[in-house]
Amino acid sequence: MTTATAPITATPVSAVPAPQINCLTVPKCKITLEKCAGGMKIVCKCDDELTCNMIQALCAQSAGCLCSVCCVQNGNCVCCCNLSMCKCVCETTVDGCCITCTSGDADCCKMIQACCDQCCALVACGCTCCICFNGMPVCCC
Repeated sequence: MTTATAPITATPVSAVPAPQINCLTVPKCKITLEKCAGGMKIVCKCDDELTCNMIQALCAQSAGCLCSVCCVQNGNCVCCCNLSMCKCVCETTVDGCCITCTSGDADCCKMIQACCDQCCALVACGCTCCICFNGMPVCCC
């Protein structure tokens, strides 16, 4: 018994482009990233009350969700640090919110702080910083 087989042809797979974040529709504020014991702090400060209330509401809705910090240039995501290795707690402040991302594991702490260093360096070179919860932008600087 003879069976015929068709030749297998490979279809080239192109790389999936990084997500584009439209910073025009996301509340703008001043974002600072700093290392702290066990991880990093993300502080979002707003100039006006409306933006402050919007960011605080978005953070409150996103409690317990995956937090990520994306650095964007010309609408394209240059780097996205998913902080899945830690616990992120969002607290409201007088003029915005403070997101503290920490881990009790020493290696995870190093990863969190490396993300902090990388994002700070990219912002210093002109990238826009965007804070996301479950991939949805909450605020940008």
